[in-house]
Amino acid sequence: MSFPFNSRLFWDVDLNQIDVNQYHDFIIVRIFERGDVEDIRQCRRFYNNSKIKSALLNTKHFLQNRLHLAAAIIDEPIEKFKCFTIQQSTPQHFPY
Repeated sequence: MSFPFNSRLFWDVDLNQIDVNQYHDFIIVRIFERGDVEDIRQCRRFYNNSKIKSALLNTKHFLQNRLHLAAAIIDEPIEKFKCFTIQQSTPQHFPY
């Protein structure tokens, strides 16, 4: 089976070696962080909603500017995301 997602999102990965079932958390998070609308649609067609929700809610690192998009897509408040909780518990200096 060929890799079902856009290879531009996985430029740093050997696509012949990655198993889409074993590494679904990594793939889902990467697509939601760096993909466009069509990439996210393809991801939602390939993986079921519970897998997507679990991967996004339990990831420790997620790009801040895509967090609200992911929350809207899976219909969960950002407070339920582990990455948001971790970020709130380790505040950084104010960028002035």
